[in-house]
Amino acid sequence: MGATPDGGQSLPRARRLTRGSEIRAVFKRGKRSGTAHLDVFDSPSPLSHLRVGVIVPRYGHRAVDRNRVKRRLREALRRELVPRLLAAGIGVDMIIRARREAYEADFGTLREELIQLAERRWLRGASSS
Repeated sequence: MGATPDGGQSLPRARRLTRGSEIRAVFKRGKRSGTAHLDVFDSPSPLSHLRVGVIVPRYGHRAVDRNRVKRRLREALRRELVPRLLAAGIGVDMIIRARREAYEADFGTLREELIQLAERRWLRGASSS
């Protein structure tokens, strides 16, 4: 993980899906999974390594609310999901799209949903730390 100017950690650019064409490709060829607050689309990565993208639609909320949901999702990805998938050698492109209900969820709820989804979808049989 890369360091930020304030001493924190960030998700390296090589691990992020940012181009619209890449995101559309994951939507088109990917498999959809879901939780109460999130929709997750994933497909094998053409680069053979993990890349993630986060989409938080407005749903009529203010920018500050939308940014809070994005920060929560990115932090859960950076701290929990990405390290587990990297350790397991999982090479997927993944888009996480917040549902309307995600605006009401706290960090712990979103984090747990991502972990449970990863264990169901990619880490079957792997022990969780």
